[in-house]
Amino acid sequence: MSGALEAGLWGLIGASALVLGGLLAFTVHIPTRVRGLIQGFGAGILFGAVAYELVEEAVDAHAGGFAVGIGFGLGAVVFYLGSVLIDSIPAKGGEPDPDGGAGAPATGDRRAAGLAVLLGTVLDGIPESVVLGLTFVPGAGVAAPILLAIFISNVPEAVSASEDLADSGFSRRRIMRIWIGVTLTSAVAAAIGFAMLDVVGPRLIVATQAFAAGALLAMLAETMIPEGYQNGGRPVGLATALGFALAASLSLGT
Repeated sequence: MSGALEAGLWGLIGASALVLGGLLAFTVHIPTRVRGLIQGFGAGILFGAVAYELVEEAVDAHAGGFAVGIGFGLGAVVFYLGSVLIDSIPAKGGEPDPDGGAGAPATGDRRAAGLAVLLGTVLDGIPESVVLGLTFVPGAGVAAPILLAIFISNVPEAVSASEDLADSGFSRRRIMRIWIGVTLTSAVAAAIGFAMLDVVGPRLIVATQAFAAGALLAMLAETMIPEGYQNGGRPVGLATALGFALAASLSLGT
């Protein structure tokens, strides 16, 4: 098996958690409060991925802080612009969405939140899969902490986005097609990452890692953390800290 193909398979494994998260959202009834705790735990893991697998790895590459800063800022800006574009897209029929009931978020809010998480997943997942491919060593596999962080964090991301999109009118079949498409694209990205290993310079690799981190942090601040707290209340802070602790232990334990 060629190195690029094997790296792509590892990328497929990591991103397949998106499909798993979508299936869980549609087959298991998750109470609102539990869903908030899952979102908080997932956000903590993603914070850990930003801190230990993306930014730290970029800094350790000794390619200069400028590349890290530019990549990080660009990732955040691209997510922000995409989020603004999502908000500007009218709901079905071009009319404002009705409220989902007293105390419930409007359908349009759920749709925007779901699309924002999907955008963050793509802007984070594709570069992250490239990074995963860059860590692949034929015969030895990929960096286990990065693979585990990608897999574990993808589940709550997909659960959150799937439920929001389904509640706003997206069909389950359409949502699953989206996750399958992102998963396959991530596999290709991992193969490309391995192929890039001997071609691109360290600055581009660093910028790619930092771009994923910037997009991810912007998504967490805008969507997953606020929605997690709204759904789960005060315990979400503890769940987030525990998720971060798990991500740190996975990274620092190797």
